[in-house]
Amino acid sequence: MEKYIIPNLRNACRLLKWLGEHPEGSTIPDLARDLEIPRTTALRIVRTLAVENLLRQEDSVYKLGARMISLGLAARSGIALRELVVPHLRTLMEKTGETAHAAIPCEGRTLIIEVCDSVHPIRAASRAGTVADAHCSSTGKIFLAHVYAKELDKIYPDGNIPRRTKNTITTLDGLRKEAEKIRKRGYAVDDEEFHVGVRCLAAPIKDASGKVVAAVGITASVIRFTKAREAELSEHVKSVAAAISNELGNHG
Repeated sequence: MEKYIIPNLRNACRLLKWLGEHPEGSTIPDLARDLEIPRTTALRIVRTLAVENLLRQEDSVYKLGARMISLGLAARSGIALRELVVPHLRTLMEKTGETAHAAIPCEGRTLIIEVCDSVHPIRAASRAGTVADAHCSSTGKIFLAHVYAKELDKIYPDGNIPRRTKNTITTLDGLRKEAEKIRKRGYAVDDEEFHVGVRCLAAPIKDASGKVVAAVGITASVIRFTKAREAELSEHVKSVAAAISNELGNHG
């Protein structure tokens, strides 16, 4: 496993953690000394992190930047949400017989935070911690329709949308039409768009303000999840999404 470690990326992580423990901040020479890395390396890391707003500069002193606050809040809410959804995912799995999962938005993509496996021996669901493309996953499409709706041009600059299967939507116009359909019917479907032979369906989870903060869905083989079952399964998924939203204070 050690051969896959990127030394300077690891140094950047060490630097962020060090500054997290020293809110007064530090200069580049002091960071290089305390972390025992070359000064030029420290300089490159600090300048890169500053460009990404992960660090901010006050005179010659660097401190954690505003972007770290939003990342920390996202991580904290993700952990809290994960604990909340666990029993609901089990309910969804029992109602549908399929693997259930929950996800949160993550930098233009979708992050799986929890999975409840089906009893079926053949499963195709991603594991917790997986980050998937939004345009070809059911939870990701929920976020494209609600969270990223005004950011499609930024997420897919020059309309560069990777194709996973022959069913993958690969145009911005196609994604916008798909997003509108999702908003109208209240759920999203990945119809063999990420993996051939796998179909997924997801619905939005909303907080007390009505904002979509997560999504819950199921993943199944197309043999079990036929198109004839879409109406039935969508009702189960939307019901569980509403139950989770209710616990978050959304009673609409």
